[in-house]
Amino acid sequence: MSPARERAVVALNKIFKRGKKPREVIEALSWDNDKRERAFLMELVYGVLRYRDLLDWMLKDFLRKPAGLSFDTINNLRIAVYQLAYMRVPEWAAVNEAVDVEKAQRGRSSLVNAVLRNFLRRRDTIPPPDGDIALATSHPGWLIKRWVKRFGPDGALRLAKKNNELPKLTIRIDDAVARESAVSVLAARGVQAHKTLYSPSGLVLEDLHSFSDLHAFLGFPCMVQDEAAQLMTFLLAPCPDEIVLDACAAPGGKATHIAKLMGDRGKVIAVEAESQRIRQLEENITRLGLHSVAVVHGDILDAEAGIIRAAGCGAASGSCMFDRILLDAPCSALGVIRRNPDVKYRRLPQDLQRFRENQQALLQAVSRYLKVGGSMVYSVCSTEPEEGEEVIGKFLHSNQNFSIIKGEDDFLRPFEYGDPGRVFYRTFPHEHDMDGFFAARLKRIG
Repeated sequence: MSPARERAVVALNKIFKRGKKPREVIEALSWDNDKRERAFLMELVYGVLRYRDLLDWMLKDFLRKPAGLSFDTINNLRIAVYQLAYMRVPEWAAVNEAVDVEKAQRGRSSLVNAVLRNFLRRRDTIPPPDGDIALATSHPGWLIKRWVKRFGPDGALRLAKKNNELPKLTIRIDDAVARESAVSVLAARGVQAHKTLYSPSGLVLEDLHSFSDLHAFLGFPCMVQDEAAQLMTFLLAPCPDEIVLDACAAPGGKATHIAKLMGDRGKVIAVEAESQRIRQLEENITRLGLHSVAVVHGDILDAEAGIIRAAGCGAASGSCMFDRILLDAPCSALGVIRRNPDVKYRRLPQDLQRFRENQQALLQAVSRYLKVGGSMVYSVCSTEPEEGEEVIGKFLHSNQNFSIIKGEDDFLRPFEYGDPGRVFYRTFPHEHDMDGFFAARLKRIG
């Protein structure tokens, strides 16, 4: 029996019952460092996360009392049906392995065997859930209703289906010459890559999913970062010798990008509240050989002393004025479902109000650090207006000394919308083949 199948059951239990994040769980369970088994484990776990509701619907006619089954058995069946429906796994192997897993867990192996064999006999008679976008794509009904209202049925379906596709690995290479050579270096290793369509620093890899392999191939620094996230830093447009604040910095993609765009000249103050993410932030800064980034461990709402100290502001000033500020605020993450499919099952409509209130508080807090004439970018990886346009609207209503300004680069124009005096930026997975982001660029005018 492959250990990946049994570990996948354990992983799904932790994700659904205890709210653990998939990558953390998989990392903890991949103790034997077998790359093929780890890849198989990831495929099983993420496959079930993408299609959980549809898998349950496919199973419903073969289970008399599903509510009476343990989480172990339910997740074991989900894994088996996912393999039968979406993977090139021999039918006998999927069934036999599921039965062996159930035996190892002292579960209901005879029931699992009967259900799966019955499923194989009758699966061609299972009607597709036509017209039910939420069920067909395993998205919550409340979210699909919102998307249908905003994008129409076709747009909502395309977005939901795109969320269920495995995104390609996108990296950022800040040196233009290295980016050019990376394509040929990777091709020599049998890895196809091409430049991102919009970001001048991005590279999309077609068939490589391991960052450790990638780093060994290239031999020079790079950062795994989606194209949409790269665009947020270009929207900020930092310049050499400026003092820049990254208010929610981990894991460091945007903070390191800011420093690179500044030529590592000036100061980037990277603030992060979560202690477990500080190490990753510091590792990325070190790995990219940057010297202009200073890390402050604390909540941006009450980290003024640490920020002033790290920025080197005079104690007598009592505050620090930054040339530019990036606030990539904590959010619902509904724009990155394709990377984190468990988000679909974690979020409820009322969560949007909770996130909005926190985002408004964060934006208000960081705005006081911006000097007159300075610019600030607010961004979230969310598709929803509550976390984007509504946050900015309320902030501007309460802060008449700020105005919206456009980005400086022409490659940002495809993402602009609104009227000339109120320009916002949005990216969508189904429109741009990148993560879903909202952003606005603000200037302090007084």
